Amino acid sequence: MKSVTYKIIEFVIIFIVIPISFVVPYSPWLKLSVGFLGFVYVVYVLLRVEQLKFKVSKSIKWIPFWKITSIKLLLIAFLTTGFVWITDSASLYGVLLHKPLKWGILLFVYSVFSVYPQELLFRTFFFKRYYSLFKNETLFLFLNAVLFALAHLFFGSELVLVLTFVGGLLFAYTFKKTHSTLLVSIEHAIYGSWLFTVGMGSMLGFPT
Repeated sequence: MKSVTYKIIEFVIIFIVIPISFVVPYSPWLKLSVGFLGFVYVVYVLLRVEQLKFKVSKSIKWIPFWKITSIKLLLIAFLTTGFVWITDSASLYGVLLHKPLKWGILLFVYSVFSVYPQELLFRTFFFKRYYSLFKNETLFLFLNAVLFALAHLFFGSELVLVLTFVGGLLFAYTFKKTHSTLLVSIEHAIYGSWLFTVGMGSMLGFPT
């Protein structure tokens, strides 16, 4: 499971074949099963093959992380607020203002059951398994962002692809610097929660 050939086949199946297959119309239950089995495989490889230990590092630099993340969030907030105001002003902060309980529940479910598994796959697993196969780090980070966007192809939205590509670049860079699944998951949860809060949730699959 550690040979280059095996990793390439694994890479193609997990990050290209499966995401593209989700665009094809077939049983949602079958898609769910494929996704679940794929995730079980990823966890197995991380634990048994890569011998990864799931623990919070004591060397995490929290203050620099929060400073940088806050600056990026302010920029994202400014741009997305303007975008929603121009394109769909009725949705601006709609869920937060009119359905605060639903807003809180959905953000919790999203952060725990969607964000963390995504980061475990696209950052922890991806970096652990394939980083050594690339000589060009910039190309590696770019490819990570492209594949992260590809995984959202089933939304059928060009804007979603753009947003997830940009998000993929941000998250890949954060993981490269911190090597922390926890930190990149927090960052991902913050930005995703903001998009839902500002009124872009329906585009990203949030029930509104």
